[in-house]
Amino acid sequence: MSRTGSKSRTGSDSRTGSDGRTGSNRLEGQVAVVTGAARGVGEHLARKLSARGARVALVGLEEDGLKRVAGRLHGDAAHWYADVTDHAAMARVAGEVKERFGTVDLVVANAGVASGGPFVGSDPDAWRRVVEVNLIGGAVTARAFLPALLESRGYFLQIASLAALTPAPMMTAYCASKAGVEAFAHSLRAEVGYRGVRVGVGYLSWTDTDMVRGADEDDVMRELRGRLPWPANRTYPLGPAVDRLVAGIERRSAQVYGQAWLRGAQAVRGYLPGLIATVGRREMRRFGPRLDGVRTGLVGAGGAADEEARTLRN
Repeated sequence: MSRTGSKSRTGSDSRTGSDGRTGSNRLEGQVAVVTGAARGVGEHLARKLSARGARVALVGLEEDGLKRVAGRLHGDAAHWYADVTDHAAMARVAGEVKERFGTVDLVVANAGVASGGPFVGSDPDAWRRVVEVNLIGGAVTARAFLPALLESRGYFLQIASLAALTPAPMMTAYCASKAGVEAFAHSLRAEVGYRGVRVGVGYLSWTDTDMVRGADEDDVMRELRGRLPWPANRTYPLGPAVDRLVAGIERRSAQVYGQAWLRGAQAVRGYLPGLIATVGRREMRRFGPRLDGVRTGLVGAGGAADEEARTLRN
């Protein structure tokens, strides 16, 4: 289920992105793969990596969106339509990317979906799909591209979340998937490091994306998030968060934090489950009468695209 499209445009040695920054030479000519690249974090990553001289392969389920993003990049780019949970499709994409660009230096496993609401009464298909895309999809992406990364002694960045550091009520599938994918990346780092492949985990708090805006369309979820303690109750701008991710990619960092305060949360994460359990009981009691009305299913435009793609396949 792979389709390819490409665009190539010759640029100068000094490249300037849409944010006005000139790209560094660290990424010049390197081949970067970004999953979930049609919108949000993935789209901005692709743009900023391209602005720094990388050649970019875009992977995702929104073919028109991928084509649009590829057409706006600064240099050589191509896009592939594929479901990151499909082993055969991703293996085929990895082979085609290697054939198209000759090498793979960087892979960012960014594709993700989310659902919210109480676990009791949740949509079992949506719950399972969150885990499949976020956790299994990250592992499938790594499995497909590791042979190329071993050849290039490259870098694999798994996008995780604040949800990997601290559990939260009403987000059981998302928290489970992000905690799982963080553990996967840490384990993988220990396995492949001696062979020259670096593995990193990227952490983001609530960032201004279609996914977060989609979750906020539900009144209860929006109000619950607003009652989180500062700074976890804020929505952060996308651009600066992605700039931090790109800087971490350039350094091939083991941990990359889209918001600086997440480093502090990492340091105290052992205390957070107990704190959240105490505060969460109080908040669930407060919102209890309204919980039955919380919307189920995948949220945001990316969630809608995932559901549409699965419907078409079935």
